Formats: sequence, structure tokens, C-alpha cells
Amino acid sequence: MTATIIDGKAFAAKTRQHVAEYVSTIKTERHEAPGLAVVLVGEDPASQVYVRNKGTQTVEVGMESFEYKLDANTSQSDLVALIEKLNADPKVHGILVQLPLPPHLNSDLVINTIDPAKDVDGFHISNVGLLGTGQKSMVPCTPLGCLMMLRDHHGSLAGMNAVVVGRSNIVGKPMAQLLLGDSCTVTIAHSKTKDLGAVCRSADILVAAVGRPEMVTGDWVKPGATVIDVGINRIERDGKMKLVGDVHYESAAKVAGAITPVPGGVGPMTIACLLANTLTAYCRAKGLPEPVGLTA
Repeated sequence: MTATIIDGKAFAAKTRQHVAEYVSTIKTERHEAPGLAVVLVGEDPASQVYVRNKGTQTVEVGMESFEYKLDANTSQSDLVALIEKLNADPKVHGILVQLPLPPHLNSDLVINTIDPAKDVDGFHISNVGLLGTGQKSMVPCTPLGCLMMLRDHHGSLAGMNAVVVGRSNIVGKPMAQLLLGDSCTVTIAHSKTKDLGAVCRSADILVAAVGRPEMVTGDWVKPGATVIDVGINRIERDGKMKLVGDVHYESAAKVAGAITPVPGGVGPMTIACLLANTLTAYCRAKGLPEPVGLTA
């Protein structure tokens, strides 16, 4: 068996096109556009690249992009004041504070200062609670992207056994809630789960988000299962740095029915879903119908 490759890069491009078409209609009919504000504190190189990519893609789909780059020693009070200003700005419909923040800043306090309706990362405690109780919320981008790809590949997920390896607040827990919402039978596993391999082999849908390079091997995969690899790990191999996931791709692809590669799988969907969330936040703020196919 050779697994079908779930092409996240192509799916993300299709998602951005979908968003762009909605935004074009909004601009034609309402003469305005959804706005996304991204706040970067400090000069972390990876964060700078990520923020730059977000800004570029925001403009490409026709949205307004507002970037705020603050010095690494910015105070908690100054950062909170900026967020409160963005909360009150009617041109801003989505707010994202790039993580990680410098160590002197309280990330939880900062995130929970964001208006939950503009929290396009889905990290505010109100959105976490709404998602956990099955209510309408802003959903974290990476799990939302995984769900969209699973729906596209399978159609209905109802009745499928899903195993999520990883229990982070950013991916593992919200991923499990989304799968429950689509009527899967869900198990959350992690590095301390007894006989983790056997648990993984029970999965029709296996989501690896544990942060350990190539931890999930082919003998952990049920024949024909769909494997979603959320991991992004840089390792040295043959004297060169290589990007790998939490799944050992070569062995898993021989067993799985479908699999996401790394790179080019889940990763591209994160920014695409950020744009989708910004559009959703705009539509909710304006009392417009939510975009079909871009929400949980």
C-alpha cells in the first residue's frame, strides 16, 4: 500500500482563493475589507519571517494588514494598551500577538486582553471554553486546518476512531474537541501513554502533535489509516539540517491510506486558516453569513 499524499500546500492555496473571493465580494458590496493586526515583540528571526509571511498573504487576499513591531523590552502595560487600542478599532477584525513573547511578559495575560471576538488565534480562555462546550468560537488555526483537510479527504468523519498524540493547548486539546464535534470517537494520547503504539494502531485518524522527531513509526499505523503530521522538527542527518515531522514518513506512508508530508502538509494551512478566521470574525461582527467551508 502506498498512501495518498494530502497536499497541504495546494489545499492552503485553494483556501486562500476561497477567502479572496469572499473578500472581493465584501469590498464590492460594502466598500471595506476585513482587517488583521499582527503584533510582534522583539526580534526573534523565526517570528519575523512568520509575521512577514502573514502580512504578505493578508494583502494578497485583499484584506487590510496592520503590523506593529515593538522593541524587545516593551513593558507589559504598553503592550496591553496597544491591544486595548486595537480592540476598539473598528477597522481591525482580527488581532494576533506573535508568540513566544519575551520572558518578562505574561503571555496568558496578554492573550486574554484580546477581545475574544477578534482573537483569531483562538487562544483566549473564553474561546477555549466555548470550543470545549461545543459552542461557536474562534478556533486555533492549526487544528482548524487539520480538520478542513480531513473533511476534504473523507467527507463525513462520523463514527471514526481518532487518536491525537499530544495534549498541548495549541494543537492537541483543541484538535480533540474538533474531532469530537464531527462525531469521532476520540482518544488523547501522549508520551506517557502506556503502550502508545497499540493505542495509535487503533486509529482510523491519527494526528501526531507531540513535538518529537519521527516518534510515530509505520508499525504504529493501522493499515489504511489517515495520518496527519503536525510536527515540525529540525534535525541533522548526513551532515545536513533537515525538516521532519513527528511521524517517520517513509515507514508510515507504506501503511497509511493517506498522509500529510513535512514540509508541505499541515504547515501551509496555519496562515490560510488565520485568514479564514479573520474573515469569519469580520462576518460575525457585521452580522453577515459565515463563510461556507472555512469554519469548524
